[in-house]
Amino acid sequence: MRRRVVIHGHVQGVFFRDSLRRLAGEEGVAGWARNTPDGTVEAVFEGSSEAVDRLVGFARTGPPEARVKRVEEFEEEPEALSGFEIR
Repeated sequence: MRRRVVIHGHVQGVFFRDSLRRLAGEEGVAGWARNTPDGTVEAVFEGSSEAVDRLVGFARTGPPEARVKRVEEFEEEPEALSGFEIR
């Protein structure tokens, strides 16, 4: 399955993308994460539904310094990504 999320709040400069990368590696989830000009973090997760759900759950709280206000979720067609990159 593939899910794209847009994470709003104090989410840049708090190791959010790197935390997602590490957790994705542990869960066997492929995808990417990037900072956007409007101050959000956008990420794509591809993998088993259980593993993707865990990544989305983490995105709702983030690392300790983050202050997540809301998360937008979008179901998308998988693209057979491999690895997880920070863009």
